[in-house]
Amino acid sequence: MAGKILVGSCSWADKTLIDAKWYPPDAKSPEDRLRFYSDNFPIVEVDSTYYAIPLARNGEVWAERTPSDFTFDVKSYALFTLHGAAVQMLPKEIKSELPDEVREKKNVYYKDLPPEIGDELWRRFLEVLLPLDSAGKLGVVLFQFPPWFGPRAENRDYILEAKEKLGQYRMAVEFRNRAWMEEVSDQERSLKLLSDNKISYVCVDEPQGFKTSVPPVVAATTSVAVLRMHGQNNETWTKRVSTAAERFDYLYSEDELRSWLPRIEQLADEAREVHVLMNNCHRDYSVRNAREIGEMLGLARTITPTADREAEEDARQERLL
Repeated sequence: MAGKILVGSCSWADKTLIDAKWYPPDAKSPEDRLRFYSDNFPIVEVDSTYYAIPLARNGEVWAERTPSDFTFDVKSYALFTLHGAAVQMLPKEIKSELPDEVREKKNVYYKDLPPEIGDELWRRFLEVLLPLDSAGKLGVVLFQFPPWFGPRAENRDYILEAKEKLGQYRMAVEFRNRAWMEEVSDQERSLKLLSDNKISYVCVDEPQGFKTSVPPVVAATTSVAVLRMHGQNNETWTKRVSTAAERFDYLYSEDELRSWLPRIEQLADEAREVHVLMNNCHRDYSVRNAREIGEMLGLARTITPTADREAEEDARQERLL
């Protein structure tokens, strides 16, 4: 039996999405928007966790505000993927414990942290995941490694170290250095590393011809396969931009989406579950394309009109009384 396919967006709270007025006028709060989003799609990727570790309570409210069958994929905190993280975004008590020369920098890197601070940040990150996992709503934890993270022995070792720290949660890895997947021999070695250690490989659709361009290899290394679609905006792919929305400013055509259907179905033949996530998060492009490809796959989510949902809730409250 083919695996279950879940299609959604890599964000539900992006500013340009809110400004695009995809949400109805009465969806004014973060809670309203998440509830509306989860009525439309069965999965979302949390990208805010890349920039800062939220309070554990966030995981609890995300679980509370979504249907029982909803799935969250969560992006790893930047420090854990060896990117720089903004010092000002660190918790106040963590920042106060940093060495003076580190605290005065704009960005901090994992290697610059005293071990006890690194361990505390991991503890806080895992604490956010627990409520989602307990509710059966946690999908994968996405580790998107930077372009300078090439296929060297120390980097392979780091992937396994991060997986050990992640503990019970499912790890997924996306490479941004083409050397991991450039040649067939590279692909075989990289995919073997992941499959041997039960780590999901993240397939990608993205501009080609750059050092950061990973070819669109389709492979499932665990029972959960992941596809992230970044768009094909060659002009902004390596350009210094002020927001992610500028980099991923791309609306897929129907033909481009349709060309991925056989490959998504291939993943569904190899995995128990397939997560298809649109990362062209500029205006409402990601949700529009997610809706379109979902319909092509016959997966359109049944949406209860807002008025009907309100009537159902009123009836439920009356029954409780």
